[in-house]
Amino acid sequence: MTAMGLGEDDIVDDLEELAAFHSEAIRMLYERFTDKAPVMLFDVQEQRIYAYPYVEFKKDLSTRSQRSLKKQYEQALEENQMVVFVRDNDQQRLVSFSWQL
Repeated sequence: MTAMGLGEDDIVDDLEELAAFHSEAIRMLYERFTDKAPVMLFDVQEQRIYAYPYVEFKKDLSTRSQRSLKKQYEQALEENQMVVFVRDNDQQRLVSFSWQL
């Protein structure tokens, strides 16, 4: 169990639901930079959306997370998807999803 009695899946589901709530704005920002295939980030505390170049975003991750992102990003490009991260600093969580374009 994690904070507040929520299980890992509950927290991921909550963050995915939060991202889905902001999906229109996330998609609009992605479309502005679609030629660069950015990695999208929604920051929960700031309530802001960022579009990062893949290489820049990747370098700030741990080695393990870099490997995971590389695989997810390459698959997303092949399947016409975008990679969306949600960061919750209060819960110390960073989760990612791939959304169809």
